[in-house]
Amino acid sequence: MSTEEKSISKSTKKGVRLMGIDYGKKKIGIALTDEEGMMAFPKYVLQNDEKIFEKVQKIIEENNVEKVVLGKSLDYNMKPNPVMAEIRGFRRKLESRLGVKTDYEDEFLTTQESLRLQGQSELTDASAAALILKSYLEKD
Repeated sequence: MSTEEKSISKSTKKGVRLMGIDYGKKKIGIALTDEEGMMAFPKYVLQNDEKIFEKVQKIIEENNVEKVVLGKSLDYNMKPNPVMAEIRGFRRKLESRLGVKTDYEDEFLTTQESLRLQGQSELTDASAAALILKSYLEKD
C-alpha cells in the first residue's frame, strides 16, 4: 500500500461532508469539510493517473461525502481556461462512475493564493482545493 493510500485510509466516517477538488492534469488537490460542513481543510494531493477514480471513490466512501465541488478554472477575462474541457469530462465521470452529486465553484489563481498564504508544500494543491471549497461554503 502506497503512502497516498495509507493516508486516505486514516480518515473517519462520521458526519456528511463536502469535497473540494482543484483539478490538474498531473495532480488533483482534495479538500474536505468538517462534519458540520462549516470549514474546509486541505487533505490530499493525488496523482491524476488511471486509478484516480478509485482513489476519489475511496475518499468519498470513507468520509461520507455528499457532494463534490470542482473548481471552475477561469482566465484573466473570467472566461473558462482550456483545462475546463478536461474538468467537465472529469465531472461527468464522477457523476456517472461514482454516482456523486457535483457542483462548480468559480476559481481564479487559487494555487497562487495558497502559495502566497503558506509557501510551497506537498499540500499546495489540496490548499487550493480548500480555498475553492471555502468560497463555495461562503455562498450558502
